[in-house]
Amino acid sequence: MHNFDKPFRLGLYEKAMPAALSWEEKIQVARELGFDFIEISVDESDERLRRLDWPDEDIYRLRHLCEHYGMPLQSMCLSAHRRFPFGSEDEAVRREAYLIMEKAINLAYKLGIRCIQLAGYDVYYEPQSEATHLRFIEGMKAATKMAERAGVMLGVEIMDTPYLNSLSKFEVLKKAIPSPYFMAYPDVGNITGWNYDTCTELKLSSEHIVQIHLKDTLKVSAQSKGQFRDLVIGEGQVDFPAIFRTLAEMQYNGPMVVEMWAQDEQWASNLRLAKSRLVTMGRQAGLALA
Repeated sequence: MHNFDKPFRLGLYEKAMPAALSWEEKIQVARELGFDFIEISVDESDERLRRLDWPDEDIYRLRHLCEHYGMPLQSMCLSAHRRFPFGSEDEAVRREAYLIMEKAINLAYKLGIRCIQLAGYDVYYEPQSEATHLRFIEGMKAATKMAERAGVMLGVEIMDTPYLNSLSKFEVLKKAIPSPYFMAYPDVGNITGWNYDTCTELKLSSEHIVQIHLKDTLKVSAQSKGQFRDLVIGEGQVDFPAIFRTLAEMQYNGPMVVEMWAQDEQWASNLRLAKSRLVTMGRQAGLALA
């Protein structure tokens, strides 16, 4: 039985743990560190893309491991579309984007994953245009129809690039795709990094947020391109106390995920430190994070 009697379920991004760990070890680590679930990564690397072709035997073995330890895979971070974007000029790349989406929803369904985080990029390695934007919207509409059929939620990530770096921009997109299966997955680090008022942004999209990434960043300025990854929570410029107060006012009750990267031997102590900082700030703001 999962613990639903506390207001928050706090998940751990898979890449916060070393890639060399087996799934069983990752699950044990996440549990030992006091997290409630893991967010699995399907990124643009060949190795992680292969997960989309796992045989059922492997999928259900992993699901049983999760059940055994009481550590579900609540969500999937699907960043594979960075390499194969819906907005691409190249028809073969677009076909791959649709296929990746179909396979990811199928994998999510079998693993019991409830939410797939989509990358808010029309294109990443190609020049942007009105045409790439329109193809991205077309792709999002098709992806939403696939997700509706499986009953799996799509959450578009608010990104580290200008194309979709605020919830205000998501709201414009949402008007084109009003489905209840097409929602926002804000990353408070990315919104802060682009100098938006993160608390106002969260309130703006309060009815459309399905999950939240907790990540620290350094802001973009005339002197700096900002830093959007590899910081331990508490070492950047994200105002977590204000964000938590806003979430408490909004009565937000959805899951949150700590997004960090295992960069060195200190990864486990960094995670302990980040979690204790978040719990302290959350309690002070009126959110019980543990």
